[in-house]
Amino acid sequence: KISPLFHVDNIQSPLLIGQGANDPRVKQNEADQIAFAMNNKGIPVEYVLYPDEGHGFARPENRIDFNSRAEEFLAKHLGGRAEPFQEVKGATAQFPLLAVPTGPQPFKS
Repeated sequence: KISPLFHVDNIQSPLLIGQGANDPRVKQNEADQIAFAMNNKGIPVEYVLYPDEGHGFARPENRIDFNSRAEEFLAKHLGGRAEPFQEVKGATAQFPLLAVPTGPQPFKS
């Protein structure tokens, strides 16, 4: 019961999740669960999935892409400035929360 999934109602701050689909330590299903649970409860969450990455982003294109997204996320939620986001050629970012119909979605435990 120490998993954040069991304490979603206590999350008060926006969360940015960057996930490698091939991560052997943090399985994609775990990231999916917390992202969808937060989204279902209306808690601000942005979830970026890189299908060709593992634990950490090895491909330079994906590192640059995620760092740019993180800069924008932090500027949006903490204030301050950020360079305008520019699409990174070769980055493989996907957005699971945007790929489903709107409204509450069940999550698998």
